[in-house]
Amino acid sequence: MTRLLQVMAGAPQGGAEAFFERLAPALARVGLEQHLAIRRDPGRAARLRERGLTVTELRFGGRLDLATGWGLAALAKGFRPEVILGWMNRAARILPSGPYVRVGRLGGYYDLKYYRTCDHLIANTRDLRRWIIEQGWPAERVDYLPNFADDPGPVVPMPRHAFDTPEGVPLLVALGRLHPNKGFDLLLRALACLDEAVLWLAGEGPLRAELATLAEQLGLANRVRFLGWRDDAPRLLASADLFVCPSRHEPLGNVVLEAWASARPVIAAAAQGPRELIRPGETGLLTPTEDPASLAAAIAALLSDPGRAARIAAAGRSAFEAQFTEAAVVARYQAFFARITG
Repeated sequence: MTRLLQVMAGAPQGGAEAFFERLAPALARVGLEQHLAIRRDPGRAARLRERGLTVTELRFGGRLDLATGWGLAALAKGFRPEVILGWMNRAARILPSGPYVRVGRLGGYYDLKYYRTCDHLIANTRDLRRWIIEQGWPAERVDYLPNFADDPGPVVPMPRHAFDTPEGVPLLVALGRLHPNKGFDLLLRALACLDEAVLWLAGEGPLRAELATLAEQLGLANRVRFLGWRDDAPRLLASADLFVCPSRHEPLGNVVLEAWASARPVIAAAAQGPRELIRPGETGLLTPTEDPASLAAAIAALLSDPGRAARIAAAGRSAFEAQFTEAAVVARYQAFFARITG
């Protein structure tokens, strides 16, 4: 069984970071022996240790932080992994050399100069794998390994009164970092074209104040609930009539997988990830990016046709079960590790 050192230097919150916290315990459940090196984060360290994982916290302070590189090399020498898996640029560029297979995991179209010392790369979408190969990487050294979403199972919906939302009005849910890439300004402009619908927007980020101001300017202050960062997304989704992903830039779209797992109908802007995941009209609806009017029209169309919305939700759930469950994705990781160490 593979001995794996994972290196994560990410932020306290984010899609890759959240998936790392799902993947490491999942690999442990199938018997992989792991050591996790993470950027100093007491909360993340505690969550991982509670799941029985061994964690070392390092600074990951940037190019002048030589101590982290030395510490990581010492950790690898002591643990003696077969594979070292680095998440994103800051980790991948300082993976220690030695008798290890070094792997970089990408969740976006990053500058590949940070991955020069890697033996293999993991791309979490087919399009990202294609792009990496186009940059000159040998195809046999680039693998597509998708993310998975947790299966929420039976969930008690979040009661509408928890966020001062009337019964009977259409309820939209959106999840993500409040960042320009996520396009929540576009969703607010789409919402202004709709009657009655209320939006629960779960997430934090640098645009919180700007989005709140825009909601007021659009006359939506009483129809938008800014929920902050949440760890109960399945309960929010279980309450929703529709899930909306309006991203301008979305390399994968973990939130689409989460909505599928919760059997919610999905409407998404046609950024890279949702465009790859969704079969238009079958597992979701796609609208052009940067187009609030088209987004509003798609929302209105599904809200007016509950039967179609239910069929799309069921097809999304089927796509999740076929490709994006923990068992399916972990099996792919196991096969990958076996191949590169064999």
